[in-house]
Amino acid sequence: MNTIHQNIQIWYKKHGRHDLPWRTSNDPYHIWLSEVMLQQTQVATVLDRYYFPFLRQFPTLEALASAPLDAVLKQWEGLGYYNRAKNLHKAAQMIVEAHKQKQLDAAPSLPCQIDALMKLPGIGKNTAHAVAAFAYNKPVPVMEANVRRILCRLHRIETPNDKVLWKIAYNMVDKSHPFEYNQAMMDIGATLCTPKAPACHRCPLADACEGKEEPERYPLKKKKTIPTREQHIMLYRYNGELAMKQRTGKFLHGLWGFEAIDIPLCAAEYIGEVSHAYTHFKLRCKVFLYDEPAPAQNDYFSPAQICRLAISKVDEKILKLYRNSVLSD
Repeated sequence: MNTIHQNIQIWYKKHGRHDLPWRTSNDPYHIWLSEVMLQQTQVATVLDRYYFPFLRQFPTLEALASAPLDAVLKQWEGLGYYNRAKNLHKAAQMIVEAHKQKQLDAAPSLPCQIDALMKLPGIGKNTAHAVAAFAYNKPVPVMEANVRRILCRLHRIETPNDKVLWKIAYNMVDKSHPFEYNQAMMDIGATLCTPKAPACHRCPLADACEGKEEPERYPLKKKKTIPTREQHIMLYRYNGELAMKQRTGKFLHGLWGFEAIDIPLCAAEYIGEVSHAYTHFKLRCKVFLYDEPAPAQNDYFSPAQICRLAISKVDEKILKLYRNSVLSD
């Protein structure tokens, strides 16, 4: 194991992505934010479009906690998985409130213990380990998708079991250099031990890897079928403005959106169709426009006002369809 750790350290010093801003920061809030943003999202997307603007808008835990949820969701717009933003906001409020009750002099910060971190909304086992390792240098491993793949290949595991993988990860972690070790493991998975055509000949773990003869076999891929859901979207218009509702369900919670109905109104005009692909399903929306004789909703907005609301990508597409097909007439 000492040889493996040395090989990883040497590789990371030479090839690691040292310039990522959350790796040069020791602020637990910055590190936590990066971990949440990077869930189901590529590094380039987070780095180019979201990480710095979010921190400019909410530079501290206190700033995030005191902000209205609408403002947080608007800043998150386009990043997807909006429950991440909702939980981030709620967790910040819980941390700040607990800090106030303790009447501490220092600024509020995330707890350093994994159990305490996992009690916060939106922080699962891997995120808690990542914050502990990267913000507080705790001798614990991380277990994101790239690391899982490495461990499966090292031990020729076709169908991974979380309990087994975590045991392997704890046995393998470099307790003297947990920050560099974990960052290196993620980088190796992202750049060398890739899902397809891994560069085994350049991997510092090649000598210890039991699965290098058939790396793409570990782990076995599950065949996924992506279902298509259909919706009828009704644009209720009054005095040139469109009705919007703030979503309360689990899906796209807190975002503003146009209303989905089972059966379109007979007097409504069909204006077109939009579609959007989510991770687990594809959504196809047939869009209808209905001019209301009197206001029947609570909230109406002009297209310009809607652009300032926190809305989903599919609602952006619906608004674009409306502008192109109706306002251009």
